[in-house]
Amino acid sequence: MDVDPRTELSEFLRSRRARLSPDDVGLPRYGRTRRVPGLRREELAQLAGVSVAYYTRLEQGNGRNVSDEVLDSIARALQLNEAEYTHLRNLTACPRDNKKKKKTSRGVRPALKHLLDNVGVPAYIGGRRSDVLAWNPMAAALFGDWAALEPRDRNWARFIFLQPSYQELFVNWESKAADVVGFLRMDAGCYPNDPELTALIGELSVKSELFRQLWAKHDVKEKSFGTKVLRHPLVGEMTLSYESLRMPSEPDLFFTTYHAEPGTPSAEAMQLLASWGKDATRSGESVRTQR
Repeated sequence: MDVDPRTELSEFLRSRRARLSPDDVGLPRYGRTRRVPGLRREELAQLAGVSVAYYTRLEQGNGRNVSDEVLDSIARALQLNEAEYTHLRNLTACPRDNKKKKKTSRGVRPALKHLLDNVGVPAYIGGRRSDVLAWNPMAAALFGDWAALEPRDRNWARFIFLQPSYQELFVNWESKAADVVGFLRMDAGCYPNDPELTALIGELSVKSELFRQLWAKHDVKEKSFGTKVLRHPLVGEMTLSYESLRMPSEPDLFFTTYHAEPGTPSAEAMQLLASWGKDATRSGESVRTQR
């Protein structure tokens, strides 16, 4: 499945326009009956302060030479959140700047690996396409024996959509699935000509109905922070907070940690898992039961 920047821009703008009603933006409901949900193009153009012809060209995928002021106006009219605004800017910049983007590396600096080993909570370093590049023993105890997988399979999208054990691990699995698709959409906006990303999207589209449904929504999300409830096969249910920090010198890399609130049953379960995980690592055993 190819990721065409013009098509991506067109479908993204249409999907954001379709979710708004005249009531959402303070416009009166008069005129002909609406056949489809959402604002009309002329209404959106009016809100953004641009001509209907100009906005129509943009929604048809012609994102060349769009000024920051116009993008800001359209983003306000569409009520885009921060991640969506970033995605819009990426999509309009891609025809000009995509060839300048550097190919990502699967390598992780030794200093970052040393930092991982000295973090007392589950932590891993992720890259583009939701790849998992490096991790500590605690992360392996929590999420699985990633070392036993081929590098191409150490990928959150493949975990979530293709491995049933992760559907059992995440209590709200569909929420996690939506997050992962949102991350991939952000990457697709920045790197539409990435052959590995294109192959990944194609593979998941063939193998997962849920992925196809979520991909068609054009929702985007930045890696940041939040809370997930996990049901681990050894220590039971845990409520964990996560933080994803972008590496300043390597913006394609994210340092992600999971931790439990001190004094909670989740913290006790995490301590038990940490002790067991270290023993399993030393003995060379798998840190997750295979189902």
